[in-house]
Amino acid sequence: MNQKLDFIFRRRSIRKYEDKKIPAELLTDLLEAAMAAPSAVARDPWHFIVLQSRENLDRLADILPHGKMLRQATAAFVVCGDINRTHDRQESYMLQDLSAAVENVLLAAAASGLGACWLGVHPRQERMAGIIKMFQLPDNIVPMCAIALGWPAEKPEARTRYRSECVHRERW
Repeated sequence: MNQKLDFIFRRRSIRKYEDKKIPAELLTDLLEAAMAAPSAVARDPWHFIVLQSRENLDRLADILPHGKMLRQATAAFVVCGDINRTHDRQESYMLQDLSAAVENVLLAAAASGLGACWLGVHPRQERMAGIIKMFQLPDNIVPMCAIALGWPAEKPEARTRYRSECVHRERW
């Protein structure tokens, strides 16, 4: 693994966190990294709901069946898209834009020493409905995912999942 890319290889899904708050400035750094992502026609359809209260983190954990780590996390982002701001109002473009922003958050978290875990919401209707209700989202806002955040209480090894059989040069 190329050591210059260590922050990428260290990015792992962290599900255990220390009981230690994340400074507001660091959360802002993560949001700035998110919004530095590429976006189709620079439409930037993203919105981020920042959670730090134990009550809201626990409520979100109740909505997401694989989100139990939110009960230990000290912060989370709920990543949403504004379909009206998306290129050609196409859901696919919105999901691509939001995914790029999420990956930037995950890499920035790893580079900052934080742990993070991407939690799927879209296209699961029951998860989307729960988030729409919890946060009273307007009709044009689509919840895509959540990101659990915290200081890691586990340290998985850096790794790559490179597989040469998945690389096709010049043709299939």
